[in-house]
Formats: sequence, structure tokens, C-alpha cells
Amino acid sequence: MTGPAGRALRLTVLVGEHDTWHHKPLYAEIVHRAHAAGLAGASVFRGIEGFGASSLIHTSRLLSLSEDLPVAVVVVDSEERVRAFLPQLDGLVTEGLVTLDACEVVRYPRRSDTPGASDREGKKSP
Repeated sequence: MTGPAGRALRLTVLVGEHDTWHHKPLYAEIVHRAHAAGLAGASVFRGIEGFGASSLIHTSRLLSLSEDLPVAVVVVDSEERVRAFLPQLDGLVTEGLVTLDACEVVRYPRRSDTPGASDREGKKSP
């Protein structure tokens, strides 16, 4: 059962996996700041291949080029909350790309929050 759908804003921050902030991975700092700001959620995705402003292709297929693969930090929340978070990125992202996309959210509540959930938990679909 899906929950109500609504409009939201998706923030994507594209950086390198070896980018750091005070000796800590930059992507981790972004996630922790998003959490502290009370945003709905954040996820980090590691790319297997990509290039950026340097035009160097980074890929996991070649051992010699497998360093500094692309990383995407994705945050989705209301437009107001995401835009309020943007200034926190100003001091963090010195090289990378930030994109904003309008999106629609469809919620899937936890099983324990839905009627009849106890009947389904632990059972696999046939």
C-alpha cells in the first residue's frame, strides 16, 4: 500500500570518493549535515565509471584508473528544506557538481504502520 504522493526537490551532489573534509570523506560529511538539518533522508551512491571537469575517465574496470571513482549524494525533501540546506554545501564542495530536480514522492510506510502487517511480516510472496 502506498502513501500519499507529493512534490519534492531532489538534491544531487557529485564528488569524488577521495574528496575529504577535515580528514573525513566529503560524502559522509554531507550526509551527517543533512541528518543534523533534519532532512528526510540522504543516500550515497558510488559510481563505477565517470568523468568530470578534469576530463579524466575514472573506472572500476581498470585497476590503474580505479582511484577516486564518482560518488553521488542524493537528498530528497521539500523544496523549502532543500534550498535552506544549500548554503551548507558552499564551504564543503570546492570541486564537484550540485544539481536540483523537481520530483514526486510516493511513500511506502513501514510494514508495522500498515493494517494487517503482522500477517505479512516474515512471509515471502509466492
